Amino acid sequence: MGKKPQKQRTWTEEIEVAADDLVGRVKELAQDASVTRLIIRKPDGQTMLEVPIAAGAAVAGALTFMAPVLAALGAMAALVANFKVDIVRSENGGGESKD
Repeated sequence: MGKKPQKQRTWTEEIEVAADDLVGRVKELAQDASVTRLIIRKPDGQTMLEVPIAAGAAVAGALTFMAPVLAALGAMAALVANFKVDIVRSENGGGESKD
């Protein structure tokens, strides 16, 4: 008999980040294998940017792929003093199953 597909467990945490720390914090989170998506919001909850993070983003060159996103975050940071960042994490690090 075949294996049953494992249910992927995900959860979301919310952090507040000052504008001058936003780009650095997003770079740091993009390298975390358990992070699958980042949602950047204004303090009032309005979504400004939603960024899917590829599994294994810590691989060399992955941040180069995110350069346009980081540039946009830098521009947004000039307009808003603080942000809320929703961090969506996956138990298996981006959907890869553990066998």
